Amino acid sequence: MNVHQNARLTVSCRVLLVERILSGRALGQVAAELGVSVRTARKWLERYQQLGVEGLKDRSSRPHRSPRATDEVLRSAVVALRRQRLTLITIAAQLNLSRATVARIAKAEGLNRLSKLEPPPVYRRYERAEPGELLHLDIKKLGRIVKVGHRITGDRRGHHGSNIGWDYLHVAVDDASRVAYAQILPDEDASCCVAFLRAAVAYYAGLGVRIKGVYTDNAKAYRGRDFASTCSLLGLTHQYTKPYTPRTNGKAERFIQSGLREWAYARAYRTSNQRRDALPQWLHGYNWHRPHTSLAGQPPLHRLGLNRNNLLRLHT
Repeated sequence: MNVHQNARLTVSCRVLLVERILSGRALGQVAAELGVSVRTARKWLERYQQLGVEGLKDRSSRPHRSPRATDEVLRSAVVALRRQRLTLITIAAQLNLSRATVARIAKAEGLNRLSKLEPPPVYRRYERAEPGELLHLDIKKLGRIVKVGHRITGDRRGHHGSNIGWDYLHVAVDDASRVAYAQILPDEDASCCVAFLRAAVAYYAGLGVRIKGVYTDNAKAYRGRDFASTCSLLGLTHQYTKPYTPRTNGKAERFIQSGLREWAYARAYRTSNQRRDALPQWLHGYNWHRPHTSLAGQPPLHRLGLNRNNLLRLHT
């Protein structure tokens, strides 16, 4: 129940009012004590006598009769015509109703916008059967840090703008296990992408996972000859996401969101180097200890089925 700020009587106060009156005290005296009129006190007493405690609850303000309300047949006709994608003005002209009435009915049915007539899109979720079958790659630009920024302090005074430059977070996420690898590199050009790909393949090989294919967006560096030749040299197939549909590379996108929230913007770093140095520790926790929702609460490394004899060497 939403009670306005100047309300004198809530339900509990109405109960108190009735109890005091029924105990034998004068109605006018009880009304004065609770700061209401005698008429109000009598109203609540009569409701209690008719309906009991239920009568002391708030009632709907909706009128019992609405003689000028739109007929139900017309309301159904508005909905039917709207589902045929007719405009509000066209519907109003056909049914001899005002545009405001048609708009009100359409809004009540959730049909005020044509986009709401479209069924919600169904996105097919996919997951490779074995670790290493597909490696998602992506890049996220991070503004360099020279002092604690406004994301932490909330103070934009002395904000340096975009003149400081960027760091580029290159990420790789295994489709089946969600084991992730990331590096901060000075650029997003072909040489950095190739270097990161080689480092990522070596990282997963150290975990006993052989990468067979990579999945990237259509960035120029990924489309270049250097990246293609490196994939060929490493024996990797290369697939591209559909343009303007980042959800197709959703595992890498979701990992980047987690990284920004839990690492990049989780604390007040004083320099970019300090943020870079904190990445390996966070990445270790993400892969080895952090519960993952899509893995039934298990960390990504759980899916690799590593030999227990190698855990001491790998868990560093």
